[in-house]
Amino acid sequence: MKILILCTGNSCRSQMAEGFLKFFDKNIKVFSAGTEPNKEVHPKAVQVMKELDIDLSDNYPKSVNEFLNQEFDYVITVCGGAKESCPTFSGKVSRHLHIGFDDPAEVSGTEEFILSEFRRIRDEIKQGFLKFYKNLQ
Repeated sequence: MKILILCTGNSCRSQMAEGFLKFFDKNIKVFSAGTEPNKEVHPKAVQVMKELDIDLSDNYPKSVNEFLNQEFDYVITVCGGAKESCPTFSGKVSRHLHIGFDDPAEVSGTEEFILSEFRRIRDEIKQGFLKFYKNLQ
């Protein structure tokens, strides 16, 4: 099983989804990428995932262009921006899915509120991808 998770910046949602799928099953080949990758994985995404013993500290945003000629069982978009601008994959893609989430990097307010939103969205991503993973069985 080989899965690519797409987002715009590849700094929050797609990175967290990749982390969860790898945590659920080490035998699944999971990658994430962005249509406009940021410079780094968002520090708060790293922080809230570490709270669940999932380490994203060595991850980095990648461009979707790195994966265009590869074959995937699933390509999953996690935000509207990536869904709208998904490139055409020249390799074999069995299924395209969209499992959308709010962008925690867009949240403003106090540090406490921002962190609570990262946790809320992290938990939604966990539930969404756990449901996806269970349906693979």
